[in-house]
Amino acid sequence: MLSAHILLTRRHICFLPATRKWINHSLKDRHFKLSGTLVSRHISYKYSKMKLPCEVVRCSSFDEGDWDGILVVTDSLAKLDGPLVGLRKALEDLKQVDAAVGKDVCVAGLAGKIKRVVFAPTGPLNRDYDDVRRFSDAAEKGIKRAIKAGCKSLVVVTTNNEPYPQARIVTALGALQALYVPIEIRDDCPDRVTKMNKVGLWNMDKSLLLDEALKALESGRLVCRDIGGSDPEKMAAPNVAEYVQKVFENSSVLVSVISDVNEIEKSYPCLGAVNRCAKVIPRHNARVIKLQYSGEGPITDTLFLVGKGVTYDTGGADIKAGGVMAGMHRDKCGAAAVAGFFQVLNVMKPKHLKVIGTMSMVRNSVGANCYVSDEIITTRAGVRVRVGNTDAEGRMAMLECLCEAKEIALNEVNPHLYTIATLTGHSIIAMGPNYFCAMDNGPAKITKNVQKLQESGEAFGDPCEISTIRRDDYEFHTGKSEYEDVLQCNNLPSTRTPRGHQSPSAFMIMASGLDKHGVDSEKPLKYTHLDVAGSSGPFPGVPTGSPVVALAAHYKVF
Repeated sequence: MLSAHILLTRRHICFLPATRKWINHSLKDRHFKLSGTLVSRHISYKYSKMKLPCEVVRCSSFDEGDWDGILVVTDSLAKLDGPLVGLRKALEDLKQVDAAVGKDVCVAGLAGKIKRVVFAPTGPLNRDYDDVRRFSDAAEKGIKRAIKAGCKSLVVVTTNNEPYPQARIVTALGALQALYVPIEIRDDCPDRVTKMNKVGLWNMDKSLLLDEALKALESGRLVCRDIGGSDPEKMAAPNVAEYVQKVFENSSVLVSVISDVNEIEKSYPCLGAVNRCAKVIPRHNARVIKLQYSGEGPITDTLFLVGKGVTYDTGGADIKAGGVMAGMHRDKCGAAAVAGFFQVLNVMKPKHLKVIGTMSMVRNSVGANCYVSDEIITTRAGVRVRVGNTDAEGRMAMLECLCEAKEIALNEVNPHLYTIATLTGHSIIAMGPNYFCAMDNGPAKITKNVQKLQESGEAFGDPCEISTIRRDDYEFHTGKSEYEDVLQCNNLPSTRTPRGHQSPSAFMIMASGLDKHGVDSEKPLKYTHLDVAGSSGPFPGVPTGSPVVALAAHYKVF
């Protein structure tokens, strides 16, 4: 089916589905060099190209459609006025016989065409520790209760809240989070493709185009969830490549895939080392998936996104023991976020951005051919790296993709490089299970990039915590003998290592050669590392799609 994606000798010629024609790329445009053949046939895509969990429409009158329910998300029934006053009366009547109204999600009957109203209270919004996620949390609970009540066509009503100008779109995102159906279910269970047929968004503000932004953001989160949340066979590396190519077929996003093992080992030696054990199993073999979006211009920012796509992490030779291997299919959520962000670009088509993404897809398998601690590997940047722990494979998988991005960035407009990864358990220990960590190198720090990213994420319910790359992190990864230049890791889990989520960023800077482009260089390059281990979502459970929304808001994609 994908026989067109074949390398013709070693010339830089490939077939891109977005253009449906052969393109002969120059050596300068190395980013879209395509090698090898996609061989996987283990995935169905009958339902995978759904852009939203269900139909989403604007609603300004309850008489407009065949609605069977209304979901109200607010902190106070007193805010239900005008055409919403009937909902307030029904809920106040219910409150006379149920003291839980306003404290828990409840359902009240209505006398008109629509038979029920679901009230999901946000709780107080004026305390020091409240934030806009009160709306998304309430909406998610409300949708789940509405489904139990039998709703199939629901209007979501959010009242105005001055401290939280993005409350409506955050509420809608919370509702759609609850309506997501995993791709495994969409493909294998036709009777369970959707949880609800239609959602109406009450009085979305036309001037802000919030309904268009919502659809773009949710379609991006859907792509992110599909890749990040699916099991290690459904979304093995070759299947991820096929999925991404189908999502962006005939779109504004160009996609190419490197699958040839020799090419991977030559151009991405650290990734090749991680792939060494898995490469003997064709369906587990690594893929380097490259994406590019170019706005109509003038271009003001060029982003480089490198995502960790470890489809399953056994820990390799340093095997994860004691039951901690469960859930390691989520180790690909960084790469999933890259694909999700490109889907937002594909829908919104911002004119000012050029974005180049790399999804480094690999399985960290264990066996006779796996890489081991003590090995010394020379990186693409010519840096000698001693392996300290094979369970630190994520930084290895991204390393040369970051180095390649650095090489290209030197000739681009206002470049900014990112790595995105479910990299460490330490980030969860340090910051909790609901936040991603963001840290800037010197040039990015000058622009206060992570502070601005935090502010954007906070406004749209995708918050992050700020960490700092310190001299301690560079010292930790400096080679300990004349054999190596850089030490990849110690032999302890990140959760038992001081500065366990900050130091990997220093390692990637040193081993990729980015340390030659700091504030003291002639060509400084901005670089930010995002550790999304905490924010990517609960397991068991559905991934959140973070940090797609925060990045899109930060770069004014909508």
